[in-house]
Amino acid sequence: MANHVVNYDGSITTSPQQLIYPQSVEEIQAILRDPVTYPSPVRAMGNYHSLTPCASSDGTIINMTKMAGVVAIDTANMTFTAQAGMQIIDAAKALRVQKLQMILNIEIGNMTLGSAACCHSKDALDGIQFGQVSSYVTRMKWVTPAGDLAEAFDADNPELLYLMRSSYGLCGIVYEVTLQIKPIEALHFTYLPIAAEQLTQAQVDNLLDTSEGLICWTVNRTAIFQQCFRVAEPGILSSLLADIRRFLWSYAGAHVGQLINRFVNDPTLRNALQQGDFDAAKLLYSALHLTGGITILAPDKIIDYHATPDNAKYAFTFWAFPRSQWLATYLAYLDFADQYFQSTGFRCNMPLGSYHIRRDASSLLSYTQDQEIVSIDPIHAPTDLAAWQAFLQAFNSFAAQRGGIPLLNQSPFVTPAQAAAAYGPRWQQFSDAVRSADPGSRMLNPYFAAILASESSK
Repeated sequence: MANHVVNYDGSITTSPQQLIYPQSVEEIQAILRDPVTYPSPVRAMGNYHSLTPCASSDGTIINMTKMAGVVAIDTANMTFTAQAGMQIIDAAKALRVQKLQMILNIEIGNMTLGSAACCHSKDALDGIQFGQVSSYVTRMKWVTPAGDLAEAFDADNPELLYLMRSSYGLCGIVYEVTLQIKPIEALHFTYLPIAAEQLTQAQVDNLLDTSEGLICWTVNRTAIFQQCFRVAEPGILSSLLADIRRFLWSYAGAHVGQLINRFVNDPTLRNALQQGDFDAAKLLYSALHLTGGITILAPDKIIDYHATPDNAKYAFTFWAFPRSQWLATYLAYLDFADQYFQSTGFRCNMPLGSYHIRRDASSLLSYTQDQEIVSIDPIHAPTDLAAWQAFLQAFNSFAAQRGGIPLLNQSPFVTPAQAAAAYGPRWQQFSDAVRSADPGSRMLNPYFAAILASESSK
């Protein structure tokens, strides 16, 4: 029987000849050393929440989810070590028992530690220092494409760790990760609605400079700035508020958007209902503003999507822009989205997200390598996949023309030219490093083979 692997939102299906669930490092070594039984390309996979075919293979997929144990919680050095198949949400639960947390508690709790350690991620609400999980990885262990064991430690070989933090499994299969941790913290979120046309660069700079974390949500042409601040105590309602927040994101918001698109065929009525949904979202944000916002524990930001039904799932894309040009790009995007709606009838049915991520040169492909960024993240609960994918490709052209930087696991349909332009000389450096680590292309799937830069002539 054929193996069928489907990503989270159902947009990608791959059928490997071999789908393996190893339970030991030795099993991974044996797989990589036996290309006859386990044909190339060999790709490691966690829960496949990715929106690109970065983990796809028609050869061999190694699903890491059965290697998900805690190795050590070191309270003296404040580090957490676990097998790579452990989910972020399970790591947070293990730490919470000791009143500890990861430094960065990203929203998508089903991402595995192995994926977080070597792939792009993002968070803007407790990224007080950095917004990428891999930046807090202090040690990583992996099996090389040849089946040998390797590791990198920030104190001994930081250059190798710098590569591995954005290696996407192309240099080997990560099986153990060590992350920095800290005592559990409470976060307070405030919400400030501002009409997009009234925004000034001075306002945006002030919001960025006075927030410990910042996301801008946009509904129609109303920007809602969600600021984050650390506080001493979460308050008696924190658990309830966190539950409500998780319900809205893991089910309710996308479910309503899908219902309208799926069952209302008349364009006029559908647009009216969508507008009513947008108005309800703006009313909720206004209420949060008037009541002073919410306070929750930082790990409660993490959302478990494993039980989310198909009719409540949403998709997104992510392009990063320099802080200094975000406002102009953001306003241009709102015009682009309105014009696209007028010409095609398609518009995203969920709020637009924009994440502030601080400058971070911890990995070769860090999208904040040169400067801090604010992203533009269209979010949509699709019922017509072709329409959503056409929009994504049009948005990619818009973003690339304005110097945006995409993520290899969260920005679908990025072209080789767009990747090369976004990452500059680092893209060639990355491509060369991948070929050096895997000269036999044991890990190289068609997605990466098509997008990597050609072999340098040096």
